[in-house]
Amino acid sequence: METFKKVAKIACIVIAVAAAICGIVVAIKQIKAKKELQADSEENYVSCSCCEIPENM
Repeated sequence: METFKKVAKIACIVIAVAAAICGIVVAIKQIKAKKELQADSEENYVSCSCCEIPENM
């Protein structure tokens, strides 16, 4: 019975560490997604007349 308790404790520790890592990964992905949305907004683009195609052409 003592061996089972030790194995169960180790398994629980491994599962807890894996869950913590998954939580961190998910949080990082959400933060990156928010930053990408902000970076892609139209407010962050600069208009340059040299890049625009004239309408007369």
